[in-house]
Amino acid sequence: MTRADETEHLFLTLDEIEVRVGAEIGVSDWLTVDQALIGAFADATGDHQFIHVDPERAARETPFGGTIAHGFLTLSLLPKLAMGVRPRIAGTAMSVNYGFDRIRFLAPVVCGARIRARFRLDALEEQRPREITMRYGVTVEIEGEAKPALAAQWITRAYLG
Repeated sequence: MTRADETEHLFLTLDEIEVRVGAEIGVSDWLTVDQALIGAFADATGDHQFIHVDPERAARETPFGGTIAHGFLTLSLLPKLAMGVRPRIAGTAMSVNYGFDRIRFLAPVVCGARIRARFRLDALEEQRPREITMRYGVTVEIEGEAKPALAAQWITRAYLG
């Protein structure tokens, strides 16, 4: 499915989403991870290690050729990457992040690289009436790189109105 197709089908019935279990449900647009984004994340988290915030030193002292994004920055971009890609259950009153079962940071995202996410719906179950838990396999790709930046099992909950 293309992104345009996913946007048209952003809100699907529970039955329409349930038949997608085991399938890729969308791929995000590319997003450039620039130094401004990396710096803002460093400021928000207090993680100012030179490999993230000092391009000259990072070029000199690391094998990356410059700064790299924090792994947790890449992880925190998942909601942005998911917007307009992951379909929502029609009638959802509220949805929340429930957590992750697995997160692996597999390759560094070099400053200026473009990333995108692939989402696969691995499971969908009704925990209680009108409370739906969904598990997504997510892979964050780096443009032009064979190895992904991140692989995770993301768990969300939808509460139907």
